[in-house]
Amino acid sequence: MYEYMNGKLISIHPLYIVLDVQGIGYQIQVANPFRFTSFLEQEVKVFIHQAVREDAITLYGFKDEHEKQLYLKLISVSGIGPKSGLSILANDDHTGLIQAIETENINYLTKFPGVGKKTASQIVLDLKGKLDDLLIEVGQLPLISDDKANGSNKHYVSEALEALKGLGYSPREINKIKPQLEETDVMNTEEVLRIAFKLLLKN
Repeated sequence: MYEYMNGKLISIHPLYIVLDVQGIGYQIQVANPFRFTSFLEQEVKVFIHQAVREDAITLYGFKDEHEKQLYLKLISVSGIGPKSGLSILANDDHTGLIQAIETENINYLTKFPGVGKKTASQIVLDLKGKLDDLLIEVGQLPLISDDKANGSNKHYVSEALEALKGLGYSPREINKIKPQLEETDVMNTEEVLRIAFKLLLKN
């Protein structure tokens, strides 16, 4: 069982990152790979949860210990699998998530892929009052600097939409916010995703 890995961040993909640890490239699924963009080709510490099934061994990565603990609490809920847990964490507003659980805001929770009213109610039932230690601790990776180069943001929007698809958002949900994303002048994928998550939770 792994606790964390220190290694060089080799590449970033819509659904995972690749970390080189002493010459071995580990594919690590993370909630929002583009949060790691500013660490590309640098040494980075990624907290790890290893999931073992009959047909696969999968590594899930987190930016810090507190995000990992929040993930473990989420997947302990009946109806929340590894993919659903990542989809919920992909939105950086973890404080908003915890507050929604504490206030029994079912409508907020059902905005996430794969979370219906029954599962949302189960999240509240299982986790309400058990996340206080994470409310203050959950943080964010530093924002990356905008790329000021001239040009279209279509590439960044395309990467963001691919990431949303991988997280389980439906084509209808994605197509609904696509025009708004294309109208922005944001020139990095991480920021496009931040805007996308806000729009998805608002709709």
